[in-house]
Amino acid sequence: MAGHDETDVLANLRRFPDIEAPNLHAVDASDRLILDEAAPRMADGTGAGVVVIGDHHGALTLGAITRHGLSGVRTHQDRLLGERALQANAERLGLTGFEPGRLTPELVDGARVVLLQLPRSLDALDEIAGLIARHADPDVVVVAGGRVKHMTTAMNDVLGRHFATVQAHLARQKSRVLVATTPRPEDERPAKRWPERKEHKDLGITVCAHGGAFAGTGIDIGTRALLQHLDAVPTDITSAVDLGCGTGVLAVLLARANENLTVTATDESAAAVASARATVAANGLEGQVIVVRANGAETVPDASVDLVLLNPPFHVGAAVHDGVARALFADAARILTPGGELWAVWNSHLRYRSALERVVGPTRQVSRDPKFTVTVSTRAAQEPSI
Repeated sequence: MAGHDETDVLANLRRFPDIEAPNLHAVDASDRLILDEAAPRMADGTGAGVVVIGDHHGALTLGAITRHGLSGVRTHQDRLLGERALQANAERLGLTGFEPGRLTPELVDGARVVLLQLPRSLDALDEIAGLIARHADPDVVVVAGGRVKHMTTAMNDVLGRHFATVQAHLARQKSRVLVATTPRPEDERPAKRWPERKEHKDLGITVCAHGGAFAGTGIDIGTRALLQHLDAVPTDITSAVDLGCGTGVLAVLLARANENLTVTATDESAAAVASARATVAANGLEGQVIVVRANGAETVPDASVDLVLLNPPFHVGAAVHDGVARALFADAARILTPGGELWAVWNSHLRYRSALERVVGPTRQVSRDPKFTVTVSTRAAQEPSI
């Protein structure tokens, strides 16, 4: 770690790559506060006992490594772009000493200190807290922080289901940490619940969801708006992509309606991918639906699929932002064969039709109400205009 100290590292962190909301930064005050609060607990340890969960762009992981000379720090980030930001920052600064992993018992096995950027979803926090309480060292200390405006007392309650002691420390620069210690005995903790399963008899499918998956085991109203028109999707096709697949509902129903169709379902969220794989397995479609963790359609070759389904997000974290949706439109245009179709559902107030016409091709409206619009865009022969 020669040549670096924590201040230098945090001052030089960047966001990689850059489809982000404009108010997201590589380092914020909650990163610094978590590192400060956790410092006494890491001073005499080794990185093998330290776990970082939810690091946005590498500030927690690289800050801990440089401050304490750690190696072997285990990390998990739900967003693939967050993982890449950490890796890119580490390479640019010449730092090593961390090991990315999935949100599994192995991630937190024997952990003594867990640094956690609090997720906004209480279900996501419940899954993380339960995993730590079951598999970390009995003396583990969880230092969980966030911006005060995004924190609620319900977070204390969720941590309290799994830990006997939860303390809220003083706020600093509009950030605060919660420190959780003493995992509750097994008989005092909630039963293991992740991934959850729910049968939707109206659709004839079972949906599985991990804590961090959008909409959980439910089916969000945007997806339902698109599902109303699924029977109008072309059937003389052999390949399709569900972009931003979430729990895999669209991919599963599309594959089930056409046994000759192979569907690739992609999402950058680790929780979404794990949920979609569980949903695919629960519905017996493992051989027909392939779930991939990816940034959009980056793993799909150009002009290789006949159909794309898309229910794009319009938030990045807490911010309303249409950059992700517009990038996914461009992805769809790239991977569709000439004459292939993008079926999209989007919030009506966002008025994406002109963007779809420009980037993908001729676009017709299938349905519209005050909340959602469903459109079909046909891939033009020329290159998309971005």
